[in-house]
Amino acid sequence: MAFVELFVVALVPVLKTLIITAVGLFLALERINLLGSTARHHLNNLVFYIFTPALVASSLAETVTSSNIVSLWFMPVNILLTFIIGSVLGWILVKITKTPIHLHGLVISCCSAGNLGNLLLIIIPAVCEEKNSPFGDSVTCSTNGKAYASLSMAVGAVYIWTYIYNMIRASGSQHNNTSTQVPKLPPMDMDHESQLALPLIAYQTTHDHHQGHVVNRMKQHIKIWTQRIKFKMLFAPSTIATIVGILIGVSSLLRKLIIGNEAPLHVIDSSASMLGEAAIPAMTLIVGANLLKGLKKSDVGVWIVIGIQVIRYVALPLSGICVVKVARHFGLVGSDSLYQFVLLLQYALPSAMTIGTITQLFEVGESECSVIMLWNYALASVALTLWTTYYMWILS
Repeated sequence: MAFVELFVVALVPVLKTLIITAVGLFLALERINLLGSTARHHLNNLVFYIFTPALVASSLAETVTSSNIVSLWFMPVNILLTFIIGSVLGWILVKITKTPIHLHGLVISCCSAGNLGNLLLIIIPAVCEEKNSPFGDSVTCSTNGKAYASLSMAVGAVYIWTYIYNMIRASGSQHNNTSTQVPKLPPMDMDHESQLALPLIAYQTTHDHHQGHVVNRMKQHIKIWTQRIKFKMLFAPSTIATIVGILIGVSSLLRKLIIGNEAPLHVIDSSASMLGEAAIPAMTLIVGANLLKGLKKSDVGVWIVIGIQVIRYVALPLSGICVVKVARHFGLVGSDSLYQFVLLLQYALPSAMTIGTITQLFEVGESECSVIMLWNYALASVALTLWTTYYMWILS
């Protein structure tokens, strides 16, 4: 298939996302004020507690089965690799640019967490429905694609609401020192970074004769980080929804009871699907509304913004090609070109919209996040389209 035709196929779903984002931006204008700060806060809560869990649970229950879940085992590993590679590159970036410590979590999050749910659920079906799609029959492609995108969204949600949530929360509490869940220790004669490295310092400091005192301090800092990391977010609504959706999908008894038009409890699945349909437009509108702050002055440095774009649209996609090629060489991903396309695409997506939701929940780095997202999604119209086109070209 010609490269230009593939480019058109890839461009349409990206434009859909950008149009909804522009609507959100318009609704946040002061003259309109339908998505002001208060409205965004309440809509964020609805997305977090209702819409996203409903979308995750219903999508997984409908598309994941006991037969196909085994063949999809590499996807969680692949997503984990995107987070690991992105985090390492993000950590290097904050060191090179000397990013303020309260923005470390935000920058690393934007480098590591991609939009694994919303965009894939828009892009994959749209690509399948195009008449020039390289992935064969549109019905089969859409069914399989929804399963891949749903699992990607579910796994991504688990990683984001555990790893990313706690990282932004921890870095934010370091900045404003208002977290009531983190006990305040007596002052120590060392700077903050040294305090975080206390276990290593205690191990290397042989001249300290008060070993009991050092051990107690180490225990205190371990306790601080244990409390700072909000472990209950391991069971965030999206995580619970993932577990419920997979259990329904792989259990033949539950599947017969809930899934399908003839199922006696089909109304539960249809109601969850109806609620879940609001997740993507709502979250996209929030991102658009948050971009308004990005048009105003912010403290985020130019090199930080540039560095994030280079990582997300150059370094990560190239890393993804290497990872998927190695996985294919060792027979870890099978021969399904659509599945390989989804795995590749997970490395080329813009930063997760949920990051903006999390920064609003903790009121840390909101304007900086808006600037980053503004440029991130502005460049996505070109970068994501080109990478999508290239991936389809090498797989067709």
